[in-house]
Amino acid sequence: MAPGHGKVRRNVKSDRLSSLPDDLIHKILSFIDTKHAVQTSALSSRWRYTWTSVPCLNFSNRDFRTQAQFCKFVTRVLSGRNNQMEVTSVNVTLRGRPCQEFFKRILNKILKYAFSHNVQHLNMTCGGPGKKTESPLSHFSSESLKHLTLTRFLHRDSITTPHTWELLALTTLNLQSVILYYDDNTDKSAGLFSNCANLKNLTVKKCTIMGSGGFNICHPGLSNLTLEAGRESVNVVTPQLKSLTIRNWPAMHLISAPDLASLHYEGDHHPLQLSAKLLHLESVDMCIYHPFDDKANAQKIVCLLQQLHSVKFLTLNLEIIKFLCSSVELILDQPSPFVNLKGLKIYPEFYYWEEHTQPKVTMCTEVKSYLLDGSPGATFTMVTHEDI
Repeated sequence: MAPGHGKVRRNVKSDRLSSLPDDLIHKILSFIDTKHAVQTSALSSRWRYTWTSVPCLNFSNRDFRTQAQFCKFVTRVLSGRNNQMEVTSVNVTLRGRPCQEFFKRILNKILKYAFSHNVQHLNMTCGGPGKKTESPLSHFSSESLKHLTLTRFLHRDSITTPHTWELLALTTLNLQSVILYYDDNTDKSAGLFSNCANLKNLTVKKCTIMGSGGFNICHPGLSNLTLEAGRESVNVVTPQLKSLTIRNWPAMHLISAPDLASLHYEGDHHPLQLSAKLLHLESVDMCIYHPFDDKANAQKIVCLLQQLHSVKFLTLNLEIIKFLCSSVELILDQPSPFVNLKGLKIYPEFYYWEEHTQPKVTMCTEVKSYLLDGSPGATFTMVTHEDI
């Protein structure tokens, strides 16, 4: 090998990287923490100011020993950026035991810069052991923000939110483990998200609603709604809703969703409450675990199935089937409600312990007739544990 051959080869690789167009370099740097993006300025003169135009900001205090160091770093980054460049996305992670004032100061600084530079995507994860963090969003409005995610770290943490959201361009909102507030200024009939006129996708997971016995989701344009792991009563009035997912939220009441096409429901003991007429259902996936063994609950399940009469593809878990078989007198004189059914699928029961022999998947004749006689051409699949 000729002397210096390795050095020349390394320089060629370095030149290849440095010769990439700015847009591609910015995209690469958007996937790493802003702290590491800033450190690339030491590579060469070509990279010295590259970080100042990266459209994505990723701040986390976990790589800093003190709050003061992190705050100083954020200030230097925001003041050193190319002020003519817009910010497309901001990710902020604050963890540990910072004081409330630190949270407010640093978040206000980041959000003020982000909103003034037309941020479109904002993800905030905040919390520390036993901390209550007030979201500063109540102090801002935005006509550019389209996607917002708020998440806390631990079960004992909480993020309090404003009673209304002045986010006119928002299309996607994800809330996990936050506290939503009703107060005297909140229009309970309109709901908490009525000021987000363009909202299409809403996820509410493990959230607490304060100041009311429940809350309303009333939105004329909402298309996709996911509710998971909540206890409060929720009334849903969404005339353009297309997809609804509910997991372990027993007090959810669907009042109006005439265009609903996809429904996924998982819950313990109780069936879903429906007041809405669902005439355009394409698919329903429903799992009720450990249903209460009483006639009233059985009647509720039968009524729910009748309300789902327009569905084309229906998936049920075996516990529902077994419960219907034990209350077969409720359906003996009833015609099959499913006249549009194209496919029926039954999933087996799931166990949290290891068993060498899984119970056999069966369904009584009366229940099978009730589900399938209205659509003789529908496919029928009994899924086994081996199939999963």
